[in-house]
Amino acid sequence: MKIITVGILPQAQIRARILSIAKGKLKPKPGDPKIWFTSMRSLAEVLSDENRALLKVISESKPDSIAELAQATGRKPGNLSRTLKTMSNYGLVEMQPVNQRQVRPVAMATEFRILTAA
Repeated sequence: MKIITVGILPQAQIRARILSIAKGKLKPKPGDPKIWFTSMRSLAEVLSDENRALLKVISESKPDSIAELAQATGRKPGNLSRTLKTMSNYGLVEMQPVNQRQVRPVAMATEFRILTAA
């Protein structure tokens, strides 16, 4: 599984960076972060010990549904679904449709490289 590079910048700087890329003024380098957080606190909430353990369980057990993952982790499906949605919004988990009522969580990474400006 690949290592995802995560960056931490203030919201205004993230926005300016995205606009510069869109205008063609900045070309992202291959090692540049793909996922951005506005603070160490928000990063710590999303990549908490519990959530990193969850990513590892998803990666190793490859569950076919949230219910199967809930059973494997002992977490409630509603709580797990909210966590997975947040992680999906950041690109850490992909929710692949199985059928009209089920999705399969897929971990996009279990290792992270964190870049921050002083």
